[in-house]
Amino acid sequence: MRILLIGATGMIGRRIAGEARERGHEVTGVTRSGNEGTAKAEAADAAAIAGLAEGHDAVVLTVPPPRDGSETEGPLLATTRGVLDALRRAGVRRLVVVGGAGSLEVAPGVRLVDTPGFPDVYKNEALAAAAQLGVIRAEAGDLDWTFISPAALIEPGERTGTFRLGGDQLLSDADGNSRISAEDYAVALVDELENNDAIGRRITVAY
Repeated sequence: MRILLIGATGMIGRRIAGEARERGHEVTGVTRSGNEGTAKAEAADAAAIAGLAEGHDAVVLTVPPPRDGSETEGPLLATTRGVLDALRRAGVRRLVVVGGAGSLEVAPGVRLVDTPGFPDVYKNEALAAAAQLGVIRAEAGDLDWTFISPAALIEPGERTGTFRLGGDQLLSDADGNSRISAEDYAVALVDELENNDAIGRRITVAY
């Protein structure tokens, strides 16, 4: 499989690239800087991304909202819509998006981001990612998309290959912890690319 990976040098992007290549897939990395052997392009530039996506089987978008204190939702949605446009121009139907956990439900109709204990420092980023999911659900019906939310905590760790998959509800372990290593998140994402089990819906991965 030929995969265009937008955001290839981030914490999650690196692990997706490594996991996919380890399984024999061809990965074209894209970053704003063009560093580390990646193609240089802005993710919101539909023409540039379309040119890079041509001939690929799938596009993976792993670009978070801005984390420099600036407005979060506008730039993330511009990136998302740019990538959707790019796929259509390039004739690529498969899209997998690295999403956030804040929009996962902890109770019927109650999102994690809306709970009293949710950290203020992450709130705008989580709300932007929730809006991104809304845009994809509303505007990407002509594409084969999957939005993959991590557990509440995702960080570098061990690749175990053992985890649980869910839908729109936050997954927690027996002690109430919701976590996943970035390595196992990458396993789940590449599994989805290979198996296409969650076309047109959001899934989540956690221990």
